[in-house]
Amino acid sequence: MAMVEVAGATKRFAPDAAPAVDDVSFAIRSGCITGLVGPDGAGKTTLVRLMLGLLAADSGMITVAGHDVAAEPEPVRTLAGYMPQRFGLYEDLTVQENLSLYADLGGVVGDERRARLERLLRFTDLARFTDRLTGALSGGMKQKLGLACALIRTPQLLLLDEPSVGVDPISRRELWRMVKELVSEGLAVVWSTAYLDEAELCDDVLLLDRGRLLFQGPPQDLTRRTEGRTFRLAGVEHGRRSVLARALERDDIVDGVIQGRSVRLVFAAGRRPEPEAAAALAPEAAGAALAPTPPRFEDAFVDMLGGGPGGRSALAEAMQPVGSSDEAAIEARHLVKRFGGFTAVDDVSFTIRRGEIFGFLGPNGAGKSTTFKMLCGLLQPTSGTARVSGIDLRTSPAQARRSLGYMAQKFSLYGDLSVRQNLAFFAGVYGLSGRRRRERTRLMIEIFGLGPYLSASAGTLPLGIKQRLALACAVLHEPAVLFLDEPTSGVDPITRREFWTHINGMVEKGTTIMVTTHFMDEAEYCDRIALIYRGREIATGSPDDLKRQVRTAAVPEPTLEDAFIALVRAFDARTAEAA
Repeated sequence: MAMVEVAGATKRFAPDAAPAVDDVSFAIRSGCITGLVGPDGAGKTTLVRLMLGLLAADSGMITVAGHDVAAEPEPVRTLAGYMPQRFGLYEDLTVQENLSLYADLGGVVGDERRARLERLLRFTDLARFTDRLTGALSGGMKQKLGLACALIRTPQLLLLDEPSVGVDPISRRELWRMVKELVSEGLAVVWSTAYLDEAELCDDVLLLDRGRLLFQGPPQDLTRRTEGRTFRLAGVEHGRRSVLARALERDDIVDGVIQGRSVRLVFAAGRRPEPEAAAALAPEAAGAALAPTPPRFEDAFVDMLGGGPGGRSALAEAMQPVGSSDEAAIEARHLVKRFGGFTAVDDVSFTIRRGEIFGFLGPNGAGKSTTFKMLCGLLQPTSGTARVSGIDLRTSPAQARRSLGYMAQKFSLYGDLSVRQNLAFFAGVYGLSGRRRRERTRLMIEIFGLGPYLSASAGTLPLGIKQRLALACAVLHEPAVLFLDEPTSGVDPITRREFWTHINGMVEKGTTIMVTTHFMDEAEYCDRIALIYRGREIATGSPDDLKRQVRTAAVPEPTLEDAFIALVRAFDARTAEAA
């Protein structure tokens, strides 16, 4: 018997609204990880809540371990563990207090409670942090604690709603290791995710779009949809952004991304590249060469949804070119930031050229956001200097801020203000007035599709729309330098491509961009990357340079995620030897 059976489930939130879940039927097996994927607004979270009985379906039937969710909700909730999309723990309680609270709520007492908490602390490696306030944990540690709380009652069904959003690659691998161990014990796991490399690790995948189920089965079955249609265009190192933009406007190409010094392309069904395709795609690159490359689940996902958003950026087209200069756009010299006895940033130095995308990567808690805030004038460094467009942020922070835009890691706009009011507020902050203010605001509404949401409170927006609004506010004043702190965290691959079309277009106009991300495929767009760990810069180079540093006979073609993890572990090993 399947652990979960869903037959014809439909859910609307208003009588005249399109269904959030539309006549969906599937089964979930025990001892398997079932991935739940789809673009923003596809119905993933609604479906998870229907399976838990937190929402009632308008029609259809859902059973969990043979129990009708509508008729017998209490047994279902006893059988299931749930880790919600938004962090649901209490940040002003310690790790131990959160675990104890969830044990109380689950009725876990006595010897069973002691044994269970001891096992979960060991399982998640949180035993050393029981007295730490949850709000002071890194993103990865918070997710581990959330998982531990979901496992308090030893569930038969574990529902994880985007558990790895905002989590670095090392912590993501640890989460997967823990969940696979649970699956080996017979649990049924549903893992909702925006990261399609995670979907490839699942036993089965459910692909949703606009509430409808488009595909169910092993991920490799969907991947085969693009067999023979995926190619890598090499030899375009210095023109890869314009090559990608040009390729995405062709009707025979449905998707494309930058991979280090190359461009990865997916051709439309029934279309294959002609012998002269490389020259046509990159006429300015004499050494351009097109070669087949293995398909990925993400290729098939984007193809099934009708392809990517194209290569044209209306935002970049509306920009005035940023003046060229030999002067560095961003400079950090021996930056140090201490909070009491804790050193968050420890002697970090780098220079970013004008018109460059510079990636700033590192594990959760490495010091990335603290460095960003110092470079934006939001934090004063303990020592060292930070300059933007040649302006010292210590002596002239207000002047420097006028030339930069900042999109914060967590949604940093005003949730109680409407979309229109947020745009008006930031236009005022950046000194826009009169005709220019009206024109720029109108342009942002049009480019980012904000028209239907102008009266909505920003805090109630879907995640993808929130991120569009945040980027719109950051670029209202056409900054020469743009800081993006995890700009696409949690958004689906289609929205991610839309963002990077704008980013690439702005850079082609001369904008300098510094970006942090935990999504390593996204980091491939960067010209150079600095890897920061424990507040220190431990490696710098292009994506391909970093991959070359960790290449071995056992891993001849490392991914950027492989490089990230290997470089961090090598630093730990050197530190341990020195001690």
